[in-house]
Amino acid sequence: MKRLLTALFLLVAPALVAAAESPEIGAPAPAFSLPDQAGKTHALADYAGRWLVLYFYPKDDTPGCTTEACNFRDDIVRIRALGAEVVGVSVDSVASHAEFAEKHSLPFPLLADVGGAVAASYGALRDLMVMKLAKRHTYIIDPQGRVAQRYLDVDPKTHAAEVVADLERLQKAGG
Repeated sequence: MKRLLTALFLLVAPALVAAAESPEIGAPAPAFSLPDQAGKTHALADYAGRWLVLYFYPKDDTPGCTTEACNFRDDIVRIRALGAEVVGVSVDSVASHAEFAEKHSLPFPLLADVGGAVAASYGALRDLMVMKLAKRHTYIIDPQGRVAQRYLDVDPKTHAAEVVADLERLQKAGG
């Protein structure tokens, strides 16, 4: 039994070590280029000169993810008034995102990171060996493409309001 556990650990350990770290505040945001729910490609470069709220979430149409998405939807006018855009990312497909966005009238892109490469580059990929899920992480990226704020412990119920408050604070600070 001990040998079996050791063998399993040796198989799993490299995957755990290989996970990318979350980019630090002030670091350049990792580039991305992914399709949204309509099949349109979005890249980090498309948001140059603007604030971007890039949020990763585990699964379309699950309770926590729906709460988080709908709260961003409900605060989208305030977020856009601050010169920011919201973009969601999960490992779900374009078709899954289309259904989720339509069902909940989401007015922002949901990007399909099916292979999980972008989530991994942000330290937001949970690789469970049999399946991959995005962790619930969010990054505010400033107009220069740098990470201005990161959230590695997100409460879906209050997160959108927290992001709005931080956007206001960062902009007042000249961030």
